[in-house]
Amino acid sequence: MQHPARSPISTIEAPYAERIGFAQLTRQAFEGVDLHPLRDQLITKISEGAGHAGEGLDLSLIVQLLGDKQAGLAIQAEVLTFHRLFRSPCAAEKPRLRVLALAAAIDMGGNTPIEFLLEESDIELLTLYVVDGVGLPEQLPDHDVAIVVASDSEECRQALALIEKAAPHWPRPLLNRPDRIGNLDRDKLYRLLMGIAGLDIPATIHATRAQLADLSKGQIACEGIASELHFPIITRPRGTHAGVGLAKLDDASALAAYLAERDEQDFFVARFVNYASPDGLYRKIRITMVDGKPYACHMAIADRWDIWYLNAYMAFSEEKRAEEAVFMLDFDHAFAARHKNAIDEMSRRVGLDYFIVDCAENQSGELLIFEADNTAVVHNMDSPIVFPYKPPQMRKIFAAFTAMLSRHAKAGEGSAA
Repeated sequence: MQHPARSPISTIEAPYAERIGFAQLTRQAFEGVDLHPLRDQLITKISEGAGHAGEGLDLSLIVQLLGDKQAGLAIQAEVLTFHRLFRSPCAAEKPRLRVLALAAAIDMGGNTPIEFLLEESDIELLTLYVVDGVGLPEQLPDHDVAIVVASDSEECRQALALIEKAAPHWPRPLLNRPDRIGNLDRDKLYRLLMGIAGLDIPATIHATRAQLADLSKGQIACEGIASELHFPIITRPRGTHAGVGLAKLDDASALAAYLAERDEQDFFVARFVNYASPDGLYRKIRITMVDGKPYACHMAIADRWDIWYLNAYMAFSEEKRAEEAVFMLDFDHAFAARHKNAIDEMSRRVGLDYFIVDCAENQSGELLIFEADNTAVVHNMDSPIVFPYKPPQMRKIFAAFTAMLSRHAKAGEGSAA
């Protein structure tokens, strides 16, 4: 039964389903383990009526990892019709803290992959899926601190709204409040961060296919869509991630060719910023914000502007890895110190306890913001042989995250009494 979102909300020891979990299964896929045998084993078990909800959710993830997103989501939807609370593996036999993650029924990239942050800790993780039409239970699972892990995606809006309605009456500390997650939308973030000294964030504007078609035909100018827009422009279909449909278009003819290859009706457009360093290489940085403090997550170096870590081929360049290692080692008194005022003000305006920022330095030395979200994967899966400098840095981030949870849980002990 759905909670009516009135004060007070009580907690109980709710029944949960155990699962292999996101971190273990994703790591296996990352390391090249063949997941087909496990998939077939789970399918057989479930078809014979011997499987439980946790195995069903694991099967959903495995199917998505194997490339069939729609089938995986169909399995997940079926599982969530009868069970919505799951427990992830915990490194401690007797956990000192219990965290309740509030997730949305979305694909595997749509919720914060919090398991990676807690994987080797003594913190127990329960994940409660907030499903449209069902909402929150009348009594919440017992926990010490809760965190919203649903993203700013349109598919999560209803879940975020349900959590927000109950938030004023939440019985424990609630981190990453849902109303603030919505500010991470591409076309909202720049409005939130504009005007910060030392920070550059291009306006990301929603444009319809009809507007872009008119622009490609010369019937309107770039300024007809947004005052700061001019060729070259960056465009991508609205709602896409990980570089899907992302393109730099130098002129109207390039825009016409782009539209001819795509069917989408809505797009984001922004001015292109040439952030190449003097050596001609681009350096894209990911920082993780934990409790208001920035931590280096990675630096991708490539001869192309549209970088993400994999297409920078960092594993194949000792020189690039050496530079990334120095970047991480010097981060606190170099990059973070240079941009301290901009980062502090950005963190204050975003207002989230945990989020990730993809950024760079523009050619004027300002902090150039590409995007921010709460669901990017922060992990320790890279080879310690190839990337020996990464495990210590990742453990530093994980320690900061668990310390943040502990601090909030302690602050909330009075309300739990």
